[in-house]
Amino acid sequence: MQDPNSQKQAAPCGTWTSPLSAEDVTGGLVGLGGVAADGDTLYWLEARPSEQGRTVLVRRGADGKVQDLTPPPVNVATRVHEYGGGAFAVSDEKIIYSEKSDGSLWLIDGAKPARKIAAVEGCRYADFRFVPGTDGKGTDKIVCVREDHRNRKPTDPEAAIVLIDTAEGVDAAKNAGTVLTKGPDFLSSPRVSPDGKSLAWISWNHPDMPWDATQLHTAELTANGIANEKTVAGDKTREAVVQPEWSPAGELYFCTDRSGWWNIHKLDDNGDVQAVTSEPDGEIGGPHWVFGVRYFDFLPDGNLIADLSKDGTSRAVTVDEKTGKLTDLGLPPVGQCPALLTDAQGKQSIAYAASAPDAMAFIALGPLDRSSPDEVLRTAGPELLDKKDVSLGEAITFPTANGEEAHAFYYPPQSGSFKPQEEEKPPLIVMIHGGPTSSAQPGFSPQKQWWTSRGFAVVDVNYRGSTGYGRDYRQKLDGNWGIADVEDCVAAVNYLVKEGKADADRVAIRGGSAGGFTVLAALTSSDAFKAGASLYGVADLMLLAAETHKFESRYLDRLLGPLPAAEDIYKERSPINHLDKLTAGVIFFQGLDDKVVPPSQAQVMVDAMKKLGLPVSHVEFEGEGHGFRKAENQKAVLEKELAFYAKLFGFTPAADLKPANTDEKPAAKKPAGGKGPAK
Repeated sequence: MQDPNSQKQAAPCGTWTSPLSAEDVTGGLVGLGGVAADGDTLYWLEARPSEQGRTVLVRRGADGKVQDLTPPPVNVATRVHEYGGGAFAVSDEKIIYSEKSDGSLWLIDGAKPARKIAAVEGCRYADFRFVPGTDGKGTDKIVCVREDHRNRKPTDPEAAIVLIDTAEGVDAAKNAGTVLTKGPDFLSSPRVSPDGKSLAWISWNHPDMPWDATQLHTAELTANGIANEKTVAGDKTREAVVQPEWSPAGELYFCTDRSGWWNIHKLDDNGDVQAVTSEPDGEIGGPHWVFGVRYFDFLPDGNLIADLSKDGTSRAVTVDEKTGKLTDLGLPPVGQCPALLTDAQGKQSIAYAASAPDAMAFIALGPLDRSSPDEVLRTAGPELLDKKDVSLGEAITFPTANGEEAHAFYYPPQSGSFKPQEEEKPPLIVMIHGGPTSSAQPGFSPQKQWWTSRGFAVVDVNYRGSTGYGRDYRQKLDGNWGIADVEDCVAAVNYLVKEGKADADRVAIRGGSAGGFTVLAALTSSDAFKAGASLYGVADLMLLAAETHKFESRYLDRLLGPLPAAEDIYKERSPINHLDKLTAGVIFFQGLDDKVVPPSQAQVMVDAMKKLGLPVSHVEFEGEGHGFRKAENQKAVLEKELAFYAKLFGFTPAADLKPANTDEKPAAKKPAGGKGPAK
């Protein structure tokens, strides 16, 4: 058999002509998620960079017709906790959604035009559920989380679970909602039982984050509010409870990590917590960064369907309710539990958003019994690459500091037309996910393929602290942020260089938000990296503690230590205080409307680097917050970042790119072979 590489042209890595343009990777692509079912009708959300980043609610009816429900400029999103999520809900052809621009709530009732039901300045809402009556039929009420900024410090809004009237004639300007419960620093996941008589919800308090310790509560839902409140989980053990859900029979199920791994549990008739699943090395559940994420749902036969994360990869499974046995449905990685549809004849179907390793993300619909192929309803964009040009992620586990192990996905350079020159090792991009309590997934990413198709290798690191590997692994970052994550990134570089899969002299590190902090911490504490890209990253931890929003305002207590006692640690870990150790160039990307990591963070770092004469580029975007939604800005990030690396690594990209607005001169070209493991 002929070697497929024999027909490829040998060319320096980084100079390869790629089938992917920056426009391919950004402007034409949409974000897909929020899949929800209402009988035989399917709904989902599309984040569209080409429409100034707005999120659109889309419906597919039983007749197969797909239509936008929210015309421009409607933006279906919420800013509760700043990260949002849970921005719409649907039941019996009624839809409630949040408009991001002003926090107002809108109702779509069947074929009627959208009607504003709440628009109280200073109030934001998320995580909606329609309230059934005691007869099981729908009412004109919804429950939701309210974040109230009225008469409060900007960094300390009040959390409450409220009941909101959606009936005709309500005065939206005064309809802030009737408080059912408040008091804890944070509230989430209000869920009403099928008979309308009971309410369940989750709370937590500073300094805990919702993946550290939460409490699950229940109460009777009465005409006057709630009564007989109980704490049914999290009061005796430190556990992270997520997604409470009432079964059709009125039993309360939820996910908890009390075993060390998130699994499905339920309350028995005596009020005791019983495990439904007991996976010892996989998780059904995850960190509450956004509202409305579903990890399981109920099937008509009394069993469940769920999203299991194992070995860094998400997969859809069914759960035998009696035995806890899991059966893989054979779907691509889903990242969230599929939605269940039921047609007029009672036939069951599932719909899901998925990301295969070698194709664009998509939404699909297929029979629950898997008797026929699924129908793809929507893709994130056109297929951009032939299979021969796609780099597939390889799960790797490698040794790190203190005799421990860390995890990552490695993507080799891949092209159907080019190969590295003889004995050349590829430049390496080390990617750092945000959170830091998040995780890297191996699904197809046009952004990763942008690099690999040009001759770069990529490693996406699930450093200690990442989700999906159990509570112990997640907590290894406690007190060690800026240390353990950096050690794991350096260890990944060492491992790949030793394996001959990366050039030690051409390693860049990139990340956003918390990942941006790891980037800057790595660049100021290690010589493993020659370049870095910080996207809305943290440079000064004291500034972050002083300026960040309520949801994360005590996050650093666990990652670093409580202030003021730990002030020396904050200063020691802050990259801004170690510029004397920085030898690599850095490009900064920052949204000027960012409330999570304020623009001052990047500006302070840039000013200091300029004074020291270090290579630096600073790109700011008007109208962008924590993350870039506009296609033109996403495009600028890719082009400017590639141009920046080209200067520092001494190569000329194949495509004409906009300059990277820097004053540094190109580095002298270095040999391709590499010198060995980094330190």
